[in-house]
Amino acid sequence: MTHRISIPLHWHRPLAVLVLLQAVILAAYWHSAWGMVMIWSRSETYAHGFVVPLISLWLVWRQRAVLAPMVPQPGRLAWLLMLGAAMLWLAGDLVAVNAATQLALVTLIVLSVPAVLGWHVAKVLTFPLGFLFFAVPIGDFLLPYFMEWTADFTVLALRASGIPVYREGLQFIIPSGAWSVVEACSGIRYLIASVTVGSLFAHLSYQSTRKRVVFVGVAILVPLVANWVRAYLIVMLGHLSGNTLATGVDHLIYGWVFFGIVIGVMFLIGARWTDPLPPPPKAAAPHGLSGPAISKPTPWGAWALILFVVLAPQCVLAMLNLGTHTQPVQLVAPTVASPWHATATPPSTWAPAFQNASATLHTGLADGHDQPVGLQVSYYRQQDYERKLVSSENVMVVSQDPVWARVGSGGVDARLQGRPLRVDSTVLRQQALGMGKGEGRLLAWRFYWVNNGFTASNYMGKIQGALSRITGRGDDGANVVIYTPLSSAENAVAEASARLQAYLDSQGDALAGMLQQTQGRHCACVVSLVCSTPWAHETLRATWRPASITSRPTAGLTKTMCTWSPAWPWATGVCPSSTSPPASSPCSMKTAPWGLSLTAKSTTTVNWCPS
Repeated sequence: MTHRISIPLHWHRPLAVLVLLQAVILAAYWHSAWGMVMIWSRSETYAHGFVVPLISLWLVWRQRAVLAPMVPQPGRLAWLLMLGAAMLWLAGDLVAVNAATQLALVTLIVLSVPAVLGWHVAKVLTFPLGFLFFAVPIGDFLLPYFMEWTADFTVLALRASGIPVYREGLQFIIPSGAWSVVEACSGIRYLIASVTVGSLFAHLSYQSTRKRVVFVGVAILVPLVANWVRAYLIVMLGHLSGNTLATGVDHLIYGWVFFGIVIGVMFLIGARWTDPLPPPPKAAAPHGLSGPAISKPTPWGAWALILFVVLAPQCVLAMLNLGTHTQPVQLVAPTVASPWHATATPPSTWAPAFQNASATLHTGLADGHDQPVGLQVSYYRQQDYERKLVSSENVMVVSQDPVWARVGSGGVDARLQGRPLRVDSTVLRQQALGMGKGEGRLLAWRFYWVNNGFTASNYMGKIQGALSRITGRGDDGANVVIYTPLSSAENAVAEASARLQAYLDSQGDALAGMLQQTQGRHCACVVSLVCSTPWAHETLRATWRPASITSRPTAGLTKTMCTWSPAWPWATGVCPSSTSPPASSPCSMKTAPWGLSLTAKSTTTVNWCPS
């Protein structure tokens, strides 16, 4: 005989509304949801995301006896919070930050529960709803710190064991061989797995909030220390065995087996303090099956308001996308001013690992003393989650690069166009030439060009990129790297830094002009249009942008011929070609869908930005 699952009558409509609302959320933000699924499928670190929703549903099911007598009552405060989550998604999408959009998506799903069922229901489901956030693949930003800590502990432990160590960055040499700390050695996957499982264990095993917090804290600390010990043991095994162990399959086994043993011991110890389960709740009739306890049906207008909140970011994003440039990117090397001169080839074959750029430029030049400098420009247009200017995957060199290795990094104060600029400085070494000083080393400076300005900050790069889209300037941006070889002298870094600064002092304006010209925003004007309608004479202001550009550099200046067209997506028209914005020549424009014919009689305001 099977047991029939019965849902109380007063829950039918709220559950139907909740399922419908969550379906709309997933449909409207399907790209973010699909992005999470793709990360789960290709990353061992976040593969647990597939089971997190199932575990959350199971945890909700465990509370069915507590929920049954409760009367769902929409929580209007949650509607406002959902608007905040929707705006977070919009901000994240403007700068193509997966973590922000996916976090906002899960937040919308979580807030839909109190929005439809009320805060008293959400309180009962606090942990099941909070557990859903473990499905968000966040944590890659911790990789550099975890790798650095692992390297610090390993080197310190080796020296404490009496083994001499020479270290450069994440690489170090001991008498038996060379080692390096890569992403797999960071321990981030162990930490995320431990915290996810540990939080679930603490919720199911303890009733005391204090015990739960302490166990989660242990679940954070134990995998960190265990990974450091694991890395040290791998190096020691390799050292003592003549590098016959601790590689390949052995490395993998020592990782997951060691981690599994450590976590298993942690759970066994934690089980000693398990709290007894609370008594099951007594069966009770649903509150208010007759009488005033039953909530009045929420007007459909309220549900329409929630749908508007959910869908509003999509509408705003569609409008902002109208200002995005779609023309192919053509990069031309900036003009070189004396005493600098262009060289036939760049000074190195090294190239930064910047992913999916719309166009790239790699050129070389030399100063008056024939000291070489390389210029790398990775230009981005029509950015999305696969092609984006600021990304954790855009690095100077990947950790497992067979040719180049990063042996030093930090920030350096520089100047560009008379303004101070904090740049990212990296020392690179060819691995085949060993770890000593000498040939095969480069000093590289990296910074962004975005929203017609320069910055090396990832956060400011994201913010300026969003502002550029919001103000209708498109999403164009560039990753700029200048580099120069390092000599074997003691002050090699200081000499190279001075050379790179000299390049910025002499050629910075030409570099900025090239980027502006590539973007195609060095021509713009605002025209006052006097138009005639069947009912009145009105003055309109419309922005005209160049539809086609032909540039010719002359004596350090750029003369530009522009064919002008309206920036309004619903308007068509043309202005005569000229080297300046349309001033006296009439410009005709026709709007749709109204079909009004507008003619520019005069120009009252002009914004002219020559390169």
